[in-house]
Amino acid sequence: MLLPSQRDPADQKCSAQVVVLGDLGRSPRMQYHALSIADHGGRVQLVGYRDTEPLPDLVAHPNVTIVPLPPAPRLLQTSNKLLFLVFGPLKVLLQTWYLWRTLSYSVAPKWMLVQNPPSIPTLLVVSLVCFFRGTRLIVDWHNFGYSILALKLGPNHPMVKVSKLYETIFAKAATANFTVTNAMATVLKSDFGINAPVLTLHDRPADLYQPLANSERIAFLQRYPLLAEHFNSIVDGKVRLVVSSTSWTADEDFGIFLDALCSYSASATSSHPQLPELAVVITGKGPQKQHYLDKIKELRSGDSLEMVNIYTDWLSFEDYALLLGSADLGVSLHTSSSGVDLPMKVVDMFGAGLPVAGWSDFAAWPELVTENVNGRGFSSAEGLADILRELFDPDSDQLSHLKKGARLESKRRWGGEWDSIAGKLFGLVS
Repeated sequence: MLLPSQRDPADQKCSAQVVVLGDLGRSPRMQYHALSIADHGGRVQLVGYRDTEPLPDLVAHPNVTIVPLPPAPRLLQTSNKLLFLVFGPLKVLLQTWYLWRTLSYSVAPKWMLVQNPPSIPTLLVVSLVCFFRGTRLIVDWHNFGYSILALKLGPNHPMVKVSKLYETIFAKAATANFTVTNAMATVLKSDFGINAPVLTLHDRPADLYQPLANSERIAFLQRYPLLAEHFNSIVDGKVRLVVSSTSWTADEDFGIFLDALCSYSASATSSHPQLPELAVVITGKGPQKQHYLDKIKELRSGDSLEMVNIYTDWLSFEDYALLLGSADLGVSLHTSSSGVDLPMKVVDMFGAGLPVAGWSDFAAWPELVTENVNGRGFSSAEGLADILRELFDPDSDQLSHLKKGARLESKRRWGGEWDSIAGKLFGLVS
């Protein structure tokens, strides 16, 4: 291990390791952190799995070095509860070694910024590395690791209780903390007993996500092959474009969305014949994708989606931003395992000026969406179906009203939020 005396000579301004025990390309907030530090003249090592390519600006930035972590063997990845209890500890041991080796045998930075969750083994490893190197640790809290584990094992499982205790203990090792909501900051102070600074740093969209002019929207739709058959109808407003993104995991029940779309289709073919056809694009990768693809195929064969066309895709950052800017409505199924985290996908949608319908049955939702101004919340499949029927009724002006609110929300950007909170903490902004 390198000693504190072997510190990066560039750290008189700022040097940082930004650590994600996950796929860098699917960790937008941590990428934004790294890019903000680099753009302000700091030196950054971005550490994580390189399964998906990070933002092009990061890859090309002269102040950024991307350090890939070796992936754990696929054999150890399972959704089976019994196998998870066996394979899980083995996977953690491998991750602990890979993370320790990668972080320890590198030039010591002044700061280390780590994403949580995953908490195990991340918080233990980074706490030890920072202690031995004299590096200042900042934890960026996106959620709580124990609450996500509870989705798999149940809230009363002994491993969940141990995970919460572990997370509570190692949370105290940080010099400072960022949270994505005020509600999460309150929990850290009251339930975790953290005395170090806890600063709310709300997610905001990067400059990549922008409202589109009509000509830009048409240009994207013309070259997007997935929607070629609907191009003229979408441009004319006869087919409405709906977009959702997901990691296809247990904290997003896409069965709710499918039930809502079936209800909408039934209404459009019977009691509400004025309703338009929908083209729905769902983007993302994840473990439950095939399960839902099979379900969609079954619904199609039974004519339950007569007025709805569903497509799945994986796009580059640039094309995903253009898809959001071209859509009529974004949908979020994020249910929040802790009740105090928020889906970043909604932030990206607002960045593109896209109004949102989202699952709202958790405490932090009002910190993100202003009801009937830039979005609508629902807590059931029929609630989402009602929203779709109301917004896409040709005689209603509700969708137009929400679009105005979303465009106004799009003016709130990551740079301004980051500079005033993280930039000052890192000493990069006066």
